Amino acid sequence: MRKPIILSLIFCVAACGGGGEEKRERPTPLVTIDAASAHQFSDVYVAVGTANANEQVSVRAPVTERITQLGFSDGEYVQKGQMLAVLAQGQETASLASAQARAREADQQLKRISELHRRGFATNASLDAQTASATAAKALANEARASIGDRVVRAPFSGYVSLRRISIGAVVSAGDEIAAVSDLSSIKLDFTVPETMLANVRVGQVITAKAAAFPDYVASGSITAIEPVVNPQTRTATLRAVLPNRNANLKPGMLLSVTISSKNRTAPAVPELSLVREGDTSFVYTVGSDLKAKRTPVITGTRDGNLVEIIQGIDVGDKIVTEGVVKLSDGTTVRTGPAKASGATAKSR
Repeated sequence: MRKPIILSLIFCVAACGGGGEEKRERPTPLVTIDAASAHQFSDVYVAVGTANANEQVSVRAPVTERITQLGFSDGEYVQKGQMLAVLAQGQETASLASAQARAREADQQLKRISELHRRGFATNASLDAQTASATAAKALANEARASIGDRVVRAPFSGYVSLRRISIGAVVSAGDEIAAVSDLSSIKLDFTVPETMLANVRVGQVITAKAAAFPDYVASGSITAIEPVVNPQTRTATLRAVLPNRNANLKPGMLLSVTISSKNRTAPAVPELSLVREGDTSFVYTVGSDLKAKRTPVITGTRDGNLVEIIQGIDVGDKIVTEGVVKLSDGTTVRTGPAKASGATAKSR
């Protein structure tokens, strides 16, 4: 009976010894370590606004008359003072000729009476009366010229004209539109911000804007005015910015996306992948000279690409684990791999 018992004990000892050989230690995790860098951050607010021409006017007929000449084509660029339309002016031309003739006659009569008055053969009263007659005749001539001038419609400033919707020979009434002229050398952009943003905006502040029609074109301008009254229904304020528009890409009426940056500052930054989140808490693993990972809570701020602002928890230059955080726990000893610059890390991700 003793022999089977001894064999069983030997088997158990052998089995226990074999299990000890199979047990291995967990390898030290390999991670990448880099220093928290200093980075420029700013608070960014995005709004939408409507583009308006720098100057825009609807040129209308001053009188009811027939169009005899047009001086523009659809959508072309016109110079300030360029003729846009001429209205019939036959009657006014005749009136001007008649007024000019009367003015010449009155002026000649005034010269004769002035000479007689100088020689003592005309009274002061007759001289005054003729002077008044000559002045009235010149006024009638000037009135006729003004009436003719009203029938020549000119561009008030340089810009692009709208599509032509009238033709030569058409009769327009006073107030009818002949063309719209728009100065697109720059764009006035009106947009709204919440009243809580007013402390972060100011006249002269730089903004950028993009249009859906030109996704690769970013226009940069500055705020030129802030509406002094807040809308009591929406609790928003209207801001106006001016954007250069050298190629006339932006058109009045476009919807633009506006980006406002404020509170520029330099703060510690870490790659987003170095952060570990648990609920509302964020932390990173810092590594000291003993190569032990320490779980360090941090308070994060805004983002710029793949970099995250650290408001509190670490300082610029602190060593943190940038790759391999999923392998770690507090107090884990680590092995380091090739260090990478924070900027390069952010670009590669």
